[in-house]
Amino acid sequence: MFSIGTLGKRTGTKVQTIRYYEEIGLMPEPERTAGGQRRYGTLQQDRLAFIRHARQLGFSLDAIRDLLDLADHPGQSCSDADSIARRQLKDVEARMARLEALQKELQRMISDCAGGTVATCRVLEVLRDHSECLSDHDGPDT
Repeated sequence: MFSIGTLGKRTGTKVQTIRYYEEIGLMPEPERTAGGQRRYGTLQQDRLAFIRHARQLGFSLDAIRDLLDLADHPGQSCSDADSIARRQLKDVEARMARLEALQKELQRMISDCAGGTVATCRVLEVLRDHSECLSDHDGPDT
């Protein structure tokens, strides 16, 4: 058994994040010493590593909750896990397409800039007037 600090170091996770995962139920409540200190074992370390890796792959906390539920019931079909991963892949592909559109627009904006004065700066012109853009790069987070 080890402390929350050690768990954090072993998994590369901040202590506050571990506490948050406990608070929202992704991590189970840990055992505690008589003095109230949290104590963790390898099962909790493995679960936290799973959560951390899923976050690195961009899965939402809700998707991770569903994946953990599936992982906790190994006799189930993996079709639900496959569906969750496919949704994540579609989301990543959509973000990549949006980023590629942004990249092209920024490259065009920069290449169109003649390097003159601010009064004739193409970068500033395009930023002032969205209709100057050649692609639709609006996204849900703009």
